[in-house]
Amino acid sequence: MPTQTVLADLTTLPVPADVLALDARDPLAHKRDEFLLPDGVIYLDGNSLGALSRRVVQRVRHVTEEEWGRALIGSWTLGAQEGRDWMALPDRVAAKIARLIGAQPDEVAVGDSTSVNTFKVLAAALGVAAPERRVLLTDADNFPTDLYVAQGLTALLGGGYELRRVPADEVAAHLRPDVAAVLLTQVDYRTGRCLDLAAISAQARAAGVLTIWDLAHSAGAFPVDLNGAGADFAVGCGYKYLNGGPGAPAFLFAARRWHAAAPVALSGWMGHADPFEMARDYVPAPGARRFVTGTPMVLSLSALDAALDAFADVDLHALRVKSLALTDMFMALLDPVAERLALTLVTPREPAQRGSQVSYRHPQAREVMADLIAAGLVGDFRTPDILRFGFTPLYHSFADVYRAARGVQAMLEARA
Repeated sequence: MPTQTVLADLTTLPVPADVLALDARDPLAHKRDEFLLPDGVIYLDGNSLGALSRRVVQRVRHVTEEEWGRALIGSWTLGAQEGRDWMALPDRVAAKIARLIGAQPDEVAVGDSTSVNTFKVLAAALGVAAPERRVLLTDADNFPTDLYVAQGLTALLGGGYELRRVPADEVAAHLRPDVAAVLLTQVDYRTGRCLDLAAISAQARAAGVLTIWDLAHSAGAFPVDLNGAGADFAVGCGYKYLNGGPGAPAFLFAARRWHAAAPVALSGWMGHADPFEMARDYVPAPGARRFVTGTPMVLSLSALDAALDAFADVDLHALRVKSLALTDMFMALLDPVAERLALTLVTPREPAQRGSQVSYRHPQAREVMADLIAAGLVGDFRTPDILRFGFTPLYHSFADVYRAARGVQAMLEARA
């Protein structure tokens, strides 16, 4: 049976009264109207690319037509007193992200990509570590770009610097005297497993090891408390749960205690204390702004800035409560049929160990996901055999979850 036929009426599938009651009580339900969600589609891939905010459409139009189109170069400084100048845009966006990750505004820098920012914080961490510590420790199955950047930096430095990869469960046992820093992703991009940021940071600190956290799959999905955990550095992207759009600028975090000592490996002019002095020697700007490298990407930064406004009135605790409720429901609906349909859950059931996604192994995962996407149920496939479904508390309803679970079930039954 064609996949389109199997799921033709999925988005209008009747929903039980108890599920509708959950949506009626949801304190975040009104947020859904702030996003443009395509008709006939259940979108469960916001952990790869967040949905489009209506605010972003309006803001990008204004930036292109008015700020760029009419004010032209004047927009770099025009409106500075009202906080609308382009020069300060990275700092305004940083302040909005800081609230979501448990940081102070001057500890966050926004710009470049996650990969470039990973290079910056790795270099900074190695620069403040004791000279005899020359090992970067990481999860062997960490996100590939984190591994690639670390490989490149250690090769560039030479001199005995080494990237040491160990299983995530063995990180604590490898916090040895030769380790300078540990690089970990808080939420595993494949399984959705969430590491204990506070506990691991404490273990590393006790061993004299700096911590570098990748928040790509956690920032915006649930509250993060970097300062509460005593984290040293972190990075994250703007286009997943922050909904900043494809290729949105990334961010980095550097704890205040490292601002004076940590080297800035990419010391660009926008990280200078006075960029328009055009001095011939680099003098770092105060705070994390020193890690901003080149000219702000005004169009994409403005889009991210507008997208972040969706969080302004959101209780981050309520965000986490809803995330866990959505993922709990999805697993509970598929539990009775999982074994029969060859689905093996790889996402932890324990709430504290779960991000905002649910992943299953399936022997034909690539083909199954292709069929689901063709039929309007958009999730994600990750090698070698993982079906990945992301849940965004700001715009997903419990009705979405019910219909998605029934759609997965119907698709697998049809294939069988």
